[in-house]
Amino acid sequence: MPLFCVCVPTVSAQNQGSLGSDEPARYLAQIKGLYLTENERDALLAHSNDLLNTYALRAAYQVGQPDPHDLNYQLSVGGPGELRIREEIRHQNGTVAVNNRTLSVYGVDPYLHYQCPAQGLVCVVGSPADGSPMLTLLRDPKGAEELAKALSFLIRNLQKG
Repeated sequence: MPLFCVCVPTVSAQNQGSLGSDEPARYLAQIKGLYLTENERDALLAHSNDLLNTYALRAAYQVGQPDPHDLNYQLSVGGPGELRIREEIRHQNGTVAVNNRTLSVYGVDPYLHYQCPAQGLVCVVGSPADGSPMLTLLRDPKGAEELAKALSFLIRNLQKG
């Protein structure tokens, strides 16, 4: 009897491309230039929120699903070492559910992992604290990769204080 295995690789922002010694500085300069600011944290936060908006899971993409809904996220900085995550779920009947979470970035690996199963509608970015799903996006591996990279830089920035 043949065995079939559907394998879904877990990808990390850490192992995407080689990070040469000047690559982080080049990336940060590019992001700061894109958002016209000299503040790395502000640029990374704006970029992450723009990516979350671009790759948000919308009800229109969930054709044939039992409960299509819009899933939106907004990131902000809380106290020292805190990343706030606002999750808004907007159902077709007009109801809205809002969940607020805080991620303490101290002591966590800043390199985020994400999965984009070939048979699914979504990509999931795992929490650096425990690997549990932190963000759910429209299935776009390149978008998930770029978001994981931006968030990894943001977490490192927050860890510096």
